[in-house]
Amino acid sequence: MHTVSLVNLASSAAIYLAALALTLLIAAYCTPRHWWRRLNLRALAVTLGGTLLLGHLLAGWTGLTPALAARAESVAGAAAGAGAGAGDGANARADRTGALQAFSVHRDLNLRLAASVDAPRMLTVPAGALVTPTGMRHGDWWQISACVHGQCSTGWASSLWLRRSGE
Repeated sequence: MHTVSLVNLASSAAIYLAALALTLLIAAYCTPRHWWRRLNLRALAVTLGGTLLLGHLLAGWTGLTPALAARAESVAGAAAGAGAGAGDGANARADRTGALQAFSVHRDLNLRLAASVDAPRMLTVPAGALVTPTGMRHGDWWQISACVHGQCSTGWASSLWLRRSGE
């Protein structure tokens, strides 16, 4: 097992343990005391649901969502640490997102100036085109380099529309 996956596992475990503690604390103050006298389905649902909800919120707030961490690691392959690039500056974070590995566009993809659907569209990358991530990531948004009709641009795109080459 790689060191990165151990760090992600430890971080996720710490986040969900904190979420469990918060859930139990909130449940102690916000639910009737008789709900907790003996284990029942309602108490289990409150505990599990609260832990999952708060864990997901904490993971999103800290920037480490277990699904994204696992996806970033599997996509990263042999890429070294991500380099800093231009773009969304303060909101962007350099993570291992498969920098220098080519991805194919699943459907026509809007390349945008910033990591948002509200950002101006620079160009549309056609389905099947190959793009390369720069390594900058903001949630599901990746900064990518794409060449369309001889025009090469770097901008932000939703990673949900990208597939590893050969997929």
